Amino acid sequence: MPDHLGDWSPETFEQHGQELLTVIREHFESIRQTPVATPCDAVELLALLDSDLPELGEEFEHILAETRDRVMPNLVHWNHPSFHGYFPTTASFSGVLAETLTAALNVNAMLWKTSPAATALEEVVLRWIAQMVGYAQTADSVLVNGASLATLYALTAARDSALDFDVRTRGITGPGVPVLRVYTSDQAHSSVDKAAITLGIGADNVVKVPSDAEYRMRPDLLEDAIRRDLDAGVQPVAVVATVGTTSVAAADPLADVAEICARHGVWLHVDAAYGGFYALAPTLRGRLEDLSVGDSLVVNPQKTLFVPLEATALFCRRAGVLANTFRLVPEYLTSAKDDNTVDYMDFSPQLGRSFRALKLWWVIRTFGRSGLAARLDHAIRLADWLRMTAAGHPDWNCVNTSVYPLVCLRYEPWARLPGDGPDEQGKQAHIDALNSRITDAINADGRVYVSHSVIREGYVIRLSIGNIHTTRSDVEHLWRVISEIAEKELAQYGR
Repeated sequence: MPDHLGDWSPETFEQHGQELLTVIREHFESIRQTPVATPCDAVELLALLDSDLPELGEEFEHILAETRDRVMPNLVHWNHPSFHGYFPTTASFSGVLAETLTAALNVNAMLWKTSPAATALEEVVLRWIAQMVGYAQTADSVLVNGASLATLYALTAARDSALDFDVRTRGITGPGVPVLRVYTSDQAHSSVDKAAITLGIGADNVVKVPSDAEYRMRPDLLEDAIRRDLDAGVQPVAVVATVGTTSVAAADPLADVAEICARHGVWLHVDAAYGGFYALAPTLRGRLEDLSVGDSLVVNPQKTLFVPLEATALFCRRAGVLANTFRLVPEYLTSAKDDNTVDYMDFSPQLGRSFRALKLWWVIRTFGRSGLAARLDHAIRLADWLRMTAAGHPDWNCVNTSVYPLVCLRYEPWARLPGDGPDEQGKQAHIDALNSRITDAINADGRVYVSHSVIREGYVIRLSIGNIHTTRSDVEHLWRVISEIAEKELAQYGR
């Protein structure tokens, strides 16, 4: 047994911390020479990283070196200025440092008494967020792991509110329990289906309301669906409307949807995980949906507010409903409370909770409202440049009209397709296959990273702009890379 059974000394910790910060600094100093992703074989990667369980401790220098040399090169670098896949997940340096302090303090923000300052800061940053996105600052609110869980928690509260018996005690089985329905657009995030599956509502009872030509939920068809279900004795639980859909960043017409929900007494949950914070951007002032109409709302600082994973805000303007669903206090968690304190364990199923508020507090204070707004506006301008550039090219089609910095491109060199001129359906199939090959080739190349979607127009290359490090030259680089690879794939297509 070793003579010393404690941890590193504080001095050793500081030394290793400086070594780690040096690795991080060097990583970002050379980030534009670092591939966003490197193709790797799963068997080879596991062989590179796997080893026997270490019996004795190793020197930190060796662990850090192997992390730098073996782990980091085999990651997809989401915090890279040329990462344009999915939605941005960008960590500012102030957020990274806050996360370091959070890990060191390692407090559990479950009760006021277990974490007074952590709880108080959560109240502060949630109020700031509500102010930024235009939601009621007095609403019940909580920081959770991610938007998918926020939607699950909101729909759990909506389910309990929709039924006229004590769901907590009885559950949703037995005689007299109606069929439950959730309504959302055919463009909604898969988290709605997952929530329905988890809650026992079932994926078959998620009604996918068709969207219009701009991929927004059609209120008239939503009204029809709710009326049909009410006439059939089916119980509506909630409508989930989206502001910033995953495929094309469309926004459902919240005012019309909210009016229908109010008329039928149905809970409206607004998924503004992507679009919510763009209310800050001066460029979009007066052009966005009013998020305040939602009975509940999710917005995601880890997507667009430059805060490291995991940090998502859930709001509910129906006072006490989240606590009515989730509050459960065994004796060992009882504590004295008053009107000025809150126990955040009451607002979700989670008991052990990290100090998420600190990184939000640091990031918001570091940049200020105007600084955050300017950075969001910057991303919008970069996306607008890319749209205009693609629109000016005869072989590229920008198929979405979103105001958000998400650009969906489709390479359509109709006149240069190989072959004998297939019919229209055959041409579309050729274009879909070509764009799929281009997407795979882009990500295998490693200079930039993109994702894709399949919408009515077909297979599209999906480009999300929003990393805090991304500049105009990075987006120009993106355009050069995708254009170059598209030309190469076209030349090889059909051979």
